[in-house]
Amino acid sequence: MLGILHELREVQLPILAVLLLGGCVTKLARAARVSSTELGLGPTALFPIRLRRPMALAVCAVECGLGVGLIVTAGRFGSGTPATLVRSGTTLLFLVATSALVEMRTIKPDVGCGCFGDFSTAPVSGRTLIRSALLAAAALSTVWLRPIQLPGGHSTAAAELVIFMLVELAFIGALSPEVGEALVRLGYSEPCELRAVPPARTLLALHRSKQWRRHAGVLSSDEPVDVWRELCWRYFVYQGTVQGREVQVIFAVSLQQRRPAVQAALVDAPTGQVLAWPAPPSRPSQVGRLLHGLAAWQGGERLGQAEPRLRQAEPRLRQGEARLQASGSLPFSTDL
Repeated sequence: MLGILHELREVQLPILAVLLLGGCVTKLARAARVSSTELGLGPTALFPIRLRRPMALAVCAVECGLGVGLIVTAGRFGSGTPATLVRSGTTLLFLVATSALVEMRTIKPDVGCGCFGDFSTAPVSGRTLIRSALLAAAALSTVWLRPIQLPGGHSTAAAELVIFMLVELAFIGALSPEVGEALVRLGYSEPCELRAVPPARTLLALHRSKQWRRHAGVLSSDEPVDVWRELCWRYFVYQGTVQGREVQVIFAVSLQQRRPAVQAALVDAPTGQVLAWPAPPSRPSQVGRLLHGLAAWQGGERLGQAEPRLRQAEPRLRQGEARLQASGSLPFSTDL
C-alpha cells in the first residue's frame, strides 16, 4: 500500500509540470493577441484594466518558472532545499488560485477561470474548483518527496507509473471544461470569408508563387498601388510596362491556409481592358536540343578519329617548311 502511495506521489511531478507549462503557453498566447480590456479571464479580471496585462504576464512567468523547476529538481540535481522551495511554491500557487476562483464565482459568475487561456472561457463551476483544490493537494504531497529514480528495465514499476499517470490525466480531463472546448475547436473550421489573414502573410505567399516569378519582369515596382479583399480573395495591383504600353498587373491570392492559389491578369492602364499576356521568347524544342547535342558529339568523335592522321602528317609539313625557308622565297599565284 505504501509503495502505491509513493508511486502516486512521484507521478504528480510530471503532471503538475505539464499543466503549469501548458497554462503558461496558452495564457501568453492570449495576452499577446488581445488587448488589456479583453484580458478579463481568471484572476486578472479582479484587477483594474491597466494592470491586467502585467498581471497576466506575471502569472505566466511564475507558472513557467515553477514548471521548469519541478522538472529540474525531480531527480538528484537540485534535491533538498531547491526542490522543497519549488514544490512549496507550486502548492501556494494552486491554493491562491483556488481562493481566487471561489471569489470570482461570487463576484463575477459569468467570467471564465482563464486557466488555459482561450480554452477556459466557460464560467467557473464546481468542477473547476474541485480540480484546482485537488491539484493543490497533489502539489502538497510532493513537498517532502525524495528524488525520483528511473525504474529498472526489468521492473513493472514503469508500467505502473504510466497507468497511474493516464488514470489521473483522464480524471483531470473529466473535471476540465477545456477538453470540450478543445474538441469543438478541432472539429470547427472557420469560413474563409470570416478568416482574419494579415495582408503581409498574403503578400509573402504571392512573392513565393510561380505567377510572381513568371510576371515579375513586367512590373515597374515591387510595391502594389492598390490592395483590397473580396470574400476569400485578396487582390494586389501593380504598375507595369509591356512593349512600351502602360499596363496594370492584378494578382488574386486566395486566403486558404495551405498552398494558396494565385491568379494573374493583365489590364490596360488607361482603359481597363483585359489584355493577353505577351508571348514568351521562343526556346529551342526538346528535339532541336537533342539533334544539336548529337551533332556536337559526332563532330567531336570525327575530330578524335582525324587526330592520329594529323600526327602522322606532321613530319612532312615540317620538311616542307624547312625547304621554303632554305629557298628564300615563297610560292605565289600568278592568276590575277
